[in-house]
Amino acid sequence: MRAYIRRAVVPAVVLSALLLTGCSSENAGEGASKNEPASKVPIDPADLPAEKESPSSAPAPVVGVGETKTWDYGETDEYGENYAVTSKMSVTVVSAKYVTAEEVGTSNEADHGQYVELTLTLKNVGDAPAEIMTYGMMEWENEQTAAQDATTLEGVGEGPELDTKYKPGQAVTGKLILDVAAKGGTVSYVGTDDPNAEAAFVVKLPSS
Repeated sequence: MRAYIRRAVVPAVVLSALLLTGCSSENAGEGASKNEPASKVPIDPADLPAEKESPSSAPAPVVGVGETKTWDYGETDEYGENYAVTSKMSVTVVSAKYVTAEEVGTSNEADHGQYVELTLTLKNVGDAPAEIMTYGMMEWENEQTAAQDATTLEGVGEGPELDTKYKPGQAVTGKLILDVAAKGGTVSYVGTDDPNAEAAFVVKLPSS
């Protein structure tokens, strides 16, 4: 009787072990599948968020002698970012005359070769104050010569200064003595905070 019991028990134990092993293998397989990386799904470019484009600025107005054009005046925040238009200015080119060092009243010859006396009228035609600084901000160029700083200190102190703060409705007519390489070309006022603008306005000089 004891021998029969031993024969019956052994196969039962073996069967139980096989069943447990099978279950463990299935569970292990499930765990491995869960840890496998997800298949890569191709991304449609149309589903990506669109990049924000910087707002484009209007081209700087080109002003000839006797003409008047308006231009936007704006400022950035304290960090030099987030430019916004705050007012509007106008510029009138009253005259542009080529002069000699003697006519300017100086013994210094023009470094670039030619002095030009530029008379402008600047006016605040907007609704908020605007501060203008032309010194170091006037660049001359032509088709052959790249932009050059045309600012000089010659003639300073004669007549009203263009560099000042303009309240709405205020205007100043003043002269700038500029040093250019040749007659003709253009002079640009680059004193703008607009990151998308190369200049606030451009003066077209006469060829003679």
